[in-house]
This record gives sequence, C-alpha cells and structure tokens, in this order.
Amino acid sequence: MHYSNGNYEAFVKADKPKDVDQKSAYIVGSGLAALATAVFLIRDGQMKGEKIHIFEELGLPGGSMDGIYNKEKESYIIRGGREMEPHFECLWDLFRSIPSPDHEGESILDSFYRLNRKDPSYAKTRVIVNRGQALPTDGQLLLTPKAVKEIVDLCLTPEKDLQNKKINEVFTKEFFESNFWLYWSTMFAFEPWASAMEMRRYLMRFVQHVATLKNLSSLRFTKYNQYESLILPLVKYLKDRGVIFHYNTVVDNIFVNRSDGEKKTIDLTPNDLVFVTNGSITDSTTYGDQLHPAPAEHELGASWRLWKNLAAQDEDFGHPDVFCKDIPKANWRMSATITFKNDDVVPFIEAVNKKDPHSGSIVTSGPTTIKDSNWLLGYSISRQPHFKAQKPNELIVWLYGLFSDTKGNYVEKTMPDCNGLEMCEEWLYHMGVPEERIPEIAAAATTIPVHMPYITSYFMPRALGDRPKVVPDHSKNLAFIGNFAETPRDTVFTTEYSVRTAMEAVYTLLNIDRGVPEVFASAFDVRMLMNAMYYLNDQKKLADLDLPMPEKFAIKGMLKKVKGTYIEELMKKYKLM
Repeated sequence: MHYSNGNYEAFVKADKPKDVDQKSAYIVGSGLAALATAVFLIRDGQMKGEKIHIFEELGLPGGSMDGIYNKEKESYIIRGGREMEPHFECLWDLFRSIPSPDHEGESILDSFYRLNRKDPSYAKTRVIVNRGQALPTDGQLLLTPKAVKEIVDLCLTPEKDLQNKKINEVFTKEFFESNFWLYWSTMFAFEPWASAMEMRRYLMRFVQHVATLKNLSSLRFTKYNQYESLILPLVKYLKDRGVIFHYNTVVDNIFVNRSDGEKKTIDLTPNDLVFVTNGSITDSTTYGDQLHPAPAEHELGASWRLWKNLAAQDEDFGHPDVFCKDIPKANWRMSATITFKNDDVVPFIEAVNKKDPHSGSIVTSGPTTIKDSNWLLGYSISRQPHFKAQKPNELIVWLYGLFSDTKGNYVEKTMPDCNGLEMCEEWLYHMGVPEERIPEIAAAATTIPVHMPYITSYFMPRALGDRPKVVPDHSKNLAFIGNFAETPRDTVFTTEYSVRTAMEAVYTLLNIDRGVPEVFASAFDVRMLMNAMYYLNDQKKLADLDLPMPEKFAIKGMLKKVKGTYIEELMKKYKLM
C-alpha cells in the first residue's frame, strides 16, 4: 500500500489482485468503515460480492451513522451529525462510485457537490449569550501572542513527546479564554482534558479551517440525514452485488454468537480476510423519552469486548482500556433530538440564526454554541426536512452539551439527569423564549434524550501503540478499521478517517496497485499557513502585531529582506503585509 497525490492515480482502475477469486472477506460491524471496506473489496479488489460477509450486532446497518423515526416514541432520533469538507479525499473517492438515490445517472458525489454549490454552508450566528443575543466578539479569535506561540509550539512537537498528555497540559489560561478555543472545541467536541496528541493532529489537518471558524463556510452537508443520504445508498450498492449481511449477530473473538443462542464457529484459512471494527463510540447507547431520562447504567458493548479479547492475544492489537475505562464524568455524553410539531419556536430560531428553518436551506451550518450555558450547550439545525418522511410542519433540532457534570441554567439538573421535556426547556430558555411560554412549547414537542457513554472516547489521552495499526505488523489477513485503528496524520471522529482506514486495509491485504490518496497537506502549504497566521492574529498585518520590541525589530528586518521577492507577493496576497 502506498499514498498518492494529484490525479495521476486517482482515476486508475487497478489490476485484478492475484488469487482474489479464491478469497473471502468477513467484516465485523456495519458502520461506514465496514461498508466502505466492502465497496473497496468489490470496486478495487474485484472480489465477488457473494464472497463478502458483514456481521452486525444490531438489526440494521449503519453503526454510529444513524437516523430513524421511532414510532413508539413518536419522534425522529439522530445521535449526531457529520461535518464534511472538500478535502476528505478517501470519502469522495468512495462516493464517486455510489449511485445517487435522488438523481438518476449521478453519483452521490455529483449530487452532493451540486447541492452544496447551490446552498453553501454559512453560519450567520456562531455563538450566542444572554438568551439569544449574538456574542459581541463573535468573529474575533482573541488569541494573545502567547496563545498563538503555544499553538505553534504544539504543532512543532513530535507525537512521541505528547504521549498521554492532555490539552490543558500544553496550553495555559490565555488560550482557553480565547474565542478560538470556544470555536474549535465546540466544532470538534474537544474537552480541555482530551488528548494533546489528537489536538495537534487536528490543528495540522485543519489549518484551512482557521479562517472560517466563525462562519463554518468550509463545511459541507448532505440533503437529508446521513443515514438516508449516505448509508442506505451504500447498503443498496452492496446488496445489489450480492454482499451477505448477518444482522443480530455478535462476534466474540473468533466465535459468532447468533441471537437465537446458537454458537457457530468459522474456521478461517489464509485466503479469508478479516476486517474488525474495534470499539464504538455509540456502543451501550440508551434512550429516554419526554418524561424519562436516558438510563446511565450500561454493560460494556460487544465491539469493546471483541477488542479486549483480541488485545489479550497480541500487544500489536492495541489497548482498549485506554479508551473505554476511566472516562471523566464531565465528558460530553448526552445528546437529544427535538421534533417540533408546530411553528411556535420558528420566530426565535429566525431571530438567532437569521434564517427561516422551513426554507429548505441549511440553517445553522454546524453548531450554534451557547457560551454562557452551564452545559456548554450547542445545537444544530440541518436542511429541513431532515428526513424524507418528515411532515411539512415538523422541525428537527439536535442538541448536545459538552459538560455533563454541571446543572443547567434554567433546569437545575445535570444533563444526564434530565428527561426530554427538561432538555427542551433548557434550550428554549437560552433561545430567548419568554419563560411563561417555555413549558407549553416544550410540551408540544417530542424530545428524546440519548446517553452515549463512549461518545468522546476517541479523544482520551493516549500513547503510541494504544490504537492498533490498520494492518498490524506481520498480519497477512487481519486488519482493523474505523476510528480506533491507527493511520498516520489523519484525525479521528471524521467520516474521512473511517473510509481511509477501510481503503488502507483493503489495499494492503489485497496488494492493490493503486495509491491511497494522502491526507490533505494543508500543514505543508505555505499559503494555508500564511492565511492561518493572518486569522490567528485577528486579521492583523505582521507589522501591527503586539509583540516585544526585539521581535518587532526582527519582523521589520525580515520584511525588508523579502521586499521585491515572490515571498512579498504571497505575504501581500494573504494580507500579512
């Protein structure tokens, strides 16, 4: 397996791998990484679909990428949403091959591209305070020179020197008081006690987002929820080609335990490829309802048990306890889906977000953050309808809170202790709804709280080797896929990471002669770095920076030296001069 860039290899159809007709594949899990693995086996590995088996513990595919109408609760439920961007190279390589369900003759990528060109992401309000008022400093990053230096220092630190370090061990108070941290943490779900190693990867991977943290204009979103827009077309593609799905099936080490109690053993040969989704951020999810909180008690999920059983056999298979044990109580663990069934809340959304939620255009373009919320509450309103079956008068709002151990401002309970009604009331309070109207509007909606004990486990402080390599050393037919597998430079908690690990696993085990697209090299592009420097310093020119006198003289000398050169042209283009 090798990496490529440019388009020299991007459109190549690889030769058929040697002996692929004698091989079979067994994929554990049916999330995005698993489905992508099956597609790459068929498209690039030219394996027959009927030789591919996908094992899923639930009764439906999709893993963490879900979205459903629950008849029992009379509400739609989404556990989260995905922020995508143009430089998810592997993701778009996948979806260029998947037919669009809505536009005949187009791929998912074709339709997605056209949709986002016509209706681009742009948040008119990113942060609010004081019950629906725009943050006065919204748009300014407010980083001090010391905080900017801490960002640069972190990026220059090798990963080996960041093992088991937390973000709050490499940044000081000035950094955490900045709007940059507010934007960054709420966009990507970082906590101060999360992994400094992962924070570094994010900074280097998403340099190109610094300029758009306020308006989120670099993001891209599907027309409907990602389950209907992305997962179901993938499943159809695979079923049309004969891939066999085994639902209600738990894989425990090399054994398959079926839901009917029958224990079945599959004897593997060197020609049988095994792809394991190790760990899951949505394992052990519990659901509440309008009048009941989501239960907090849970057993360790099947994907974690499988990983533990594998890790017990070989050190190369990683250390699952790092991610699933001792998760801080303050961590984000709750989300909620509100289904409004009338338009009482619409004027308040329009007042805050400056958009009509029924216009069909994307409303918040990612999270709107409530800075003075004790829960650090955020909400997202996607294009409506968010589900194809959604009624015209229905409106879906997704909530999450990054701090789970503090009481709300309106509801004096922690988020895990709240039922759906109380979660909705807390949000309505922060949206500026008059207090006398909050109970009636919340009661007319249906809110489903969701407890996800491992939702931010990707970000637990870690050391090298805690995540197994996609293909462990010396492995001939076993690979790990998904966000708990290790691939260099890319960032977890993204759809791109899921698909990248799938591609790397298939290309390695089948020795496919086509390059895997490299991670977008934003951190090595001087234009991106200049643009980021301009915005990190709140759009100041280098000569205007508030620096000690020796550094000011140094910058002045440097500017003289580049005068008349191409570097001067670049610096002027990116407003540093």
